[in-house]
Amino acid sequence: MFELIFLGTSASAPSIRRNLSATMILHKEYRFLVDCGEGTQRQLLRSGLGFKRLDKILLTHGHLDHILGLGGLVSTFSRWEAISKFEIYGGSWALERVNDLIFGVVFRGVKPPLQIDLIPIEPGVLMEDDTFELTAFAVTHRGPGCLGYTFREKGKCPFLVDKAEALGVPPGPERGRLVRGETVTLANGTVVHPDQVLGPSIPGAKLVFVGDAAHTYNLVEVASDADALVIEATYLTKEEELARKYGHLTAAAAATLARQAGVRQLYLTHISRRYSGEAVLAEARAIFPQTVVARDFDRFRIIKEKE
Repeated sequence: MFELIFLGTSASAPSIRRNLSATMILHKEYRFLVDCGEGTQRQLLRSGLGFKRLDKILLTHGHLDHILGLGGLVSTFSRWEAISKFEIYGGSWALERVNDLIFGVVFRGVKPPLQIDLIPIEPGVLMEDDTFELTAFAVTHRGPGCLGYTFREKGKCPFLVDKAEALGVPPGPERGRLVRGETVTLANGTVVHPDQVLGPSIPGAKLVFVGDAAHTYNLVEVASDADALVIEATYLTKEEELARKYGHLTAAAAATLARQAGVRQLYLTHISRRYSGEAVLAEARAIFPQTVVARDFDRFRIIKEKE
């Protein structure tokens, strides 16, 4: 299960009701902040999330409306000593701009009191454990090194109690070892292998996050069968030419991607001040009914729905 919290859902500049781009994704002990637009630290406080254990930032790209909040955030961390280490992941161009902001402006000529690691990444696996995997993938926008992120729970093989009982596997440590993939030898000498008591793997939840994007034809595969797709919808179709000019998507284009990729739920963000949320929602739902236009502080649980 993932928890998705929208902290900023406006495009380019804040509006009265929408702050600039920032989204928190929670999974087990992990806290990932995706992008950090101006004013994000206040949104973190207003949301109740706060700063605790916020040590991983994932950047989709280096445009200012997605990174300017990092200056204030690291400045606050340096005074409050909320954390001792701060990791910022992104493409090389985005990190160049972040480096200028943090080390050239916030800490100009001064050694930061906390460890700040700028970690350049390429498409591929970023981190994983036994149950979870985070990968990055390429996105086309304006500027190099634009990225999206897939958060995926690894599949689980259910323990088949009836099979275990038929083989004489008693409740207790032996069953735990089989679940972990170990072969066990019972007290009577019977050897039991995991595949004798485990069912076929059941996929876990999949959350795909796309920031700003100029087109979607290279995103169908990565978004395929996602339980949730988060993506921008900066323009409506009536201004499709502007969308192409500035490297953004229409609500219709985002909805078409969701339909083509077979996702279960679409969350639209990066909403322009020129449109109402209702207008964006109407255009998208005409193509993909399972659409939500996210608002600041909306929270959603992303789980794998049973087939």
